[in-house]
Amino acid sequence: MEKVGILVVVYGSREAAVIDAFSRSQSYHVELYVADMRQNPFNIQKAAKHIVIPDLNVGEICKFAEKNKDIIDFGVVCPEKPIIEGVRDLVEKQTGIPMICPTKECAIEASKIQQRMLFQEIIPKVNPRFKIFDPKNHVSSQELKRTVYSWLDELANNAVVKPDRPAAGKGVGVWGDHFTSREQLFEHFLSNYQHGAVIIEEKIEGEESSFQALCDGKHLIALPDTRDYKRAFDDDKGPNTGGMGSYKDKGETLPFLTNTEREQEKKIVTQIFEKWKTRVSDPSSLRGIPLYAAFMHTGKHPKILENNSRPGDPEIINILPTIKDDFVDVCFKILEGNLTKIELEKVATVTAYKVPPGYGDYMTTFPSKVDKAEVGSPVDLSEAYTLSRKYKDRLRIYPASVEQRGNQIFALKSRTVAVLGVADSIEEARQISLEGINAIKGGALWNRTDIASKHHIEKCVKHMEELRRRK
Repeated sequence: MEKVGILVVVYGSREAAVIDAFSRSQSYHVELYVADMRQNPFNIQKAAKHIVIPDLNVGEICKFAEKNKDIIDFGVVCPEKPIIEGVRDLVEKQTGIPMICPTKECAIEASKIQQRMLFQEIIPKVNPRFKIFDPKNHVSSQELKRTVYSWLDELANNAVVKPDRPAAGKGVGVWGDHFTSREQLFEHFLSNYQHGAVIIEEKIEGEESSFQALCDGKHLIALPDTRDYKRAFDDDKGPNTGGMGSYKDKGETLPFLTNTEREQEKKIVTQIFEKWKTRVSDPSSLRGIPLYAAFMHTGKHPKILENNSRPGDPEIINILPTIKDDFVDVCFKILEGNLTKIELEKVATVTAYKVPPGYGDYMTTFPSKVDKAEVGSPVDLSEAYTLSRKYKDRLRIYPASVEQRGNQIFALKSRTVAVLGVADSIEEARQISLEGINAIKGGALWNRTDIASKHHIEKCVKHMEELRRRK
């Protein structure tokens, strides 16, 4: 069996799922060289070599790759920070190790303004109405407020405030959700504006889908749609988070979308890709997942809320376990520029996160629900792992923001562990995921209970039916 060395740069559960996919290779003896943010026990167990780089500094990642360059065949990077900071450019230049992620030039996740201007040039119909506010223009505070309020007049207050730079999904403020007065909106705007440019764009009514596509620089392979749950609490309440869970259906389309709406997504992303690759220095600089688009479906023409230059977390977790091809072979094809198709199992998947009490303002919002005696206690995954062996490949446990101390595991500040259920239907996959979630003990961890619920899906279906009738 051929030996393959793979560098994996790790942030959380998304990368644990990538490591799991590599570890299941039937064609290769895989040795993993893991640059991790923390002492994640799952990754330590799977790695030939494991190093902790708390800030995922690209220079330190490059040093780790340099030390092992003779045994690393390629690298995979999913977290946005090192991609934006040019980890691929540096590692490839210094070590010659080919990397699967976009170059710094193509990491348009770094700037929401850059995204909007690219889309405006290629396919303006996907953009909501937007206005850019840049502190470099040096207007007075009174003039700034007048300009913002004038724009709100045009939008009838239905606005979304977004910082230009990434804020891990948490810098966005939405009228009617995060603020209900112009004063609140302007306060949120200023909190971002002091750090750089801000976009205020039209709030679009609709239902959201996450569209991801693998890219080898020449070809774009669309992956099935997923539905992400950004808000912290049930019924889509509470602050935005990095994502509390997600689901996919058996096919490539979500239950609330038509095949025509799915084809619209493909057509839009393909159009962007075909134009974009002619404008970069080298089309191979797009390889990885340069187009992970958040679509808002309006019943008319879909809009793109934002685009990311990496796999979704948690959305890619829903897809990786369904890939029939050996994932090592998929990566080699990406590097060779000949990825023309992948085979997927026709199954539904549901991912849910269990998170610490301080995440998403849970402890502040629901103090009576938090067992104070459990806060900071070790997290016990043993029952969940026992359950996963019972379910075999249908239940997978992917630790994220955890740290191993001796023989115990402790939750840190971000999402603690993702639990994936796989089944023939969304509801069955959801029940498997919830069973795994409930088997995780300690740490006063909590989770959304309505990820992929029948009630939530039916609400989305009815909403889309109403939107289509308005056409």
